[in-house]
Amino acid sequence: MTKGSQLAQLKAALNHAGITGQNHGKKRKRAAPVEKDKEKKAAKLQEIHQRLNPFDVKITKLKHDVGGRRLKGITGKPAQSKQAGIEQRKKTLLKEWEEKDRAGGIVDRRFGENDPSMSLEERMLERFTRERQRASKGIAFNLEDEDDLTHYGQSLSKLDDFDNVGLEMESEEEETSGSQIGRDIVSKSHFGGFEEDDEEDEDGDEGPARKKSKAEVMAEVIAKSKEHKLRRQMERDQEDNVRHELDNQFAALRELIYAPDPSSSGSNSIPLGVREKPVNPTPEADPVATKFIGDNDYDQHVRELAYDKRAKPKDRTKTEEELALEAKEALEKAERRRRRRMLGLDESESEDETSMRKGKRKRGADDLDDDFNEFPEDFNELGAGLEAQDHLSEEEDQEVSDEETDEEEEISEGSSFDEGDARGLSGSDEEHEEEEEGDEEQLVASSKSLRSKSKAKKTAKQELPFTFPCPASHEEFLDIIQDVEDDDVPTVVQRIRALYHTSLAPDNKFKLQTLATIIIDHILYVASPPTPRLGLITSLFPHLFSLAKAYPIPVAQHFNSKLNLMHKNLKRGLSRGPLDTDAKTWPGVPELALLRLIGLIWPTSDLNHSVVSPTRVLLGAYLGLGRVRSLQDIASGLFLCTLFLQFELLSKRLVPEAINFLANSVLHLAPHSYLDVASLPGTFPSPDFQSEACRSLSMNAKARKTIVSRKADLVKLMESDSSDEQAKADLLSLSFDLLGQFADLYKGVEGFIELYHPIVEILDHIENKRLFDGHKTRLSKLTDSLERLLKFSHQGRTPLRLQAHKPIPIPTYIPKFETTSSNYLRKQDPDHEKNQAAKLRNQYKQEKKGAIRELRKDARFLASVEQKKQIERDRAYNERMRRVFGSIESERAEEKSMEREKAKERRRAGKK
Repeated sequence: MTKGSQLAQLKAALNHAGITGQNHGKKRKRAAPVEKDKEKKAAKLQEIHQRLNPFDVKITKLKHDVGGRRLKGITGKPAQSKQAGIEQRKKTLLKEWEEKDRAGGIVDRRFGENDPSMSLEERMLERFTRERQRASKGIAFNLEDEDDLTHYGQSLSKLDDFDNVGLEMESEEEETSGSQIGRDIVSKSHFGGFEEDDEEDEDGDEGPARKKSKAEVMAEVIAKSKEHKLRRQMERDQEDNVRHELDNQFAALRELIYAPDPSSSGSNSIPLGVREKPVNPTPEADPVATKFIGDNDYDQHVRELAYDKRAKPKDRTKTEEELALEAKEALEKAERRRRRRMLGLDESESEDETSMRKGKRKRGADDLDDDFNEFPEDFNELGAGLEAQDHLSEEEDQEVSDEETDEEEEISEGSSFDEGDARGLSGSDEEHEEEEEGDEEQLVASSKSLRSKSKAKKTAKQELPFTFPCPASHEEFLDIIQDVEDDDVPTVVQRIRALYHTSLAPDNKFKLQTLATIIIDHILYVASPPTPRLGLITSLFPHLFSLAKAYPIPVAQHFNSKLNLMHKNLKRGLSRGPLDTDAKTWPGVPELALLRLIGLIWPTSDLNHSVVSPTRVLLGAYLGLGRVRSLQDIASGLFLCTLFLQFELLSKRLVPEAINFLANSVLHLAPHSYLDVASLPGTFPSPDFQSEACRSLSMNAKARKTIVSRKADLVKLMESDSSDEQAKADLLSLSFDLLGQFADLYKGVEGFIELYHPIVEILDHIENKRLFDGHKTRLSKLTDSLERLLKFSHQGRTPLRLQAHKPIPIPTYIPKFETTSSNYLRKQDPDHEKNQAAKLRNQYKQEKKGAIRELRKDARFLASVEQKKQIERDRAYNERMRRVFGSIESERAEEKSMEREKAKERRRAGKK
């Protein structure tokens, strides 16, 4: 390479390559293509540029150069790599960056799409109208319908041929004898002209398509019309042939449709299931019928077929509102009929006829007022002073839907109630002493007065009305059902629900909510002693269940208020003394009925529930704090244990109060060998064992012969005394059964052994000789099942042991010697998994570095592009400002020159 400056080296290289310094004065005989010269020149310049620029090639110096090795990445071209990266980013990244905030270019130009004043229906209607208008423009001449085709005012459908219709040729050369269509048209347009066309093709004359004349167009129209007419005629002939074949085969089909008439001689037949109609014509009078069906009258059978019953469309499925309205109207109609029968009016006359007869007619000019009615049209037919009812209703046997879906709300753990309810369920000691020490409150307000009112002598059984007013309180409900039998009370509730359905009026929703609370109060009322009517509770439960599902929050609040009152009564009874016979420490039949309804209406398996959770707490308080004083207390406690068993059937939560009460019940009722509390097995509490009130509860061995095995009756057990041996036997049998059922429920509990081992010992110490045969059988079965469950629990329980693991080797402190000094081999781990993990970590690290490097390059590229755009915007702005200032300066200069000229003129005129 030539020594010297960089410029001298460049000139020498260009001269050596033949790019400069050549003599171009002589003309070459044949010049090379320009494109090849440009390519060669560009290649030479690129080579010179690479040779002269030392920064275009980057060489990595090796620390140890070993001959014979081929290494990659020693030499690099950073300038070319950078330029290639920039070009690649211009193609990909720059386009994405420019189009990132770009919206779609599709513009919806449909009619009314951008008009906010038009609705969707108006837009669709207007579009449909315009589409039909556009389509109607193309069908102005419908060639398919012959009735609409005309020619010179005459319909083409009435013409058999298209001769003599005025289609004369204008050419004078053609002779018009007989036919009005030219010979050339016939030869070319119809079935001729093939030879001439071939000759023209052979000549090779390729000219533009000739425009058809009017005669040619009309000839094509006529040909097509004849073709369609012929096709339709063929279709009609084919249909006539098929119809003729069916007529010929009618005799064979007639034997399947008609059955012979036994009353006739066999010549005529009547369709099965069709009324016989006398027809006068005879078969001889109709030759067509005789032709097809012989001696039978064809028209007669056709008329008889007309009497067949036709299918009727079914009624559509009605909505819930329509069903409720029909039920209300049906009940109102039935009530009006009942009142008419009660007043002795004629039942055969319909209400429509009665109303038409009672309606006023239009008075004429000579009317004598002989049909004058002194009462208005809307006067109640029941008499003055009685208000007409607007309640429509349903017949007695019609079912009313039990589902009101206006309020679909679920009771959750977060539901809030009144402060009084929450304060009653909290069980805190901040209540007033007057409430704790006061008298017991009734669950149903003023039940004594209501009961005394209901004890009045009932009249004879009357017909049940169909309409009832919706009660606003329990007293009004009792007034409504005062003369109603217990079997008809559910019917009354059903009709009230139908009359005041939610969809009929907006206020009916609140009326039905009040009705739900009234049903709860009435259930407590009928369950109260001395004559509880449990059958009525069973019949009222479906209505309460439906109302609770429709209106859960008001029903839950009412239930909680009752539970709050029961909790207060329990606290008052405990404050007076749990052993006092007058203290209310155990629930009665009304309270038990209420607790049973709660378990049937609300889900009992939830962890937290606004109604069931306080109920569960109250049941535990009864069983844990109540003291046994009589058989009624044991019966009430066993019923509570049954409720707990039903509550925890799915969740299987442990209730120790129920198990303890069952064990104490067995100790109170069954004869055993235990003398005091210290001798009892286990650690369960037994405060009433061998107390003065409980000593008389034990069964008498002498009365075991009079005892029979029967199902326990709650009402009778709640009224029994300590001398009733049959009641004691029933309670003991119920205790044995509940112990077995709780054992099946808790057999999977970890502490089942500790829970039931004392109970098995108690059962083993019961004296079987003093029990009757039924108790012996129950006791043996219960003992065997409990021992088997305890055996399985012992087998399933394994003692704790240390965790099993591999023996830990003794550590050795021998130093580690490295046999090689190579870094590559030192990095290799003998463990294959660790080696692969290290490779992955290294690869991840390299990829991360590369990604960061690329992101930085992208950011620099976008910054450079933005900078260029900003520079261009600044240049354009400065250019505009320069033009504006230039124009302003020129205008200002002109203005100053004009001012100078005016000043000169003023001075010349002698003015300043």
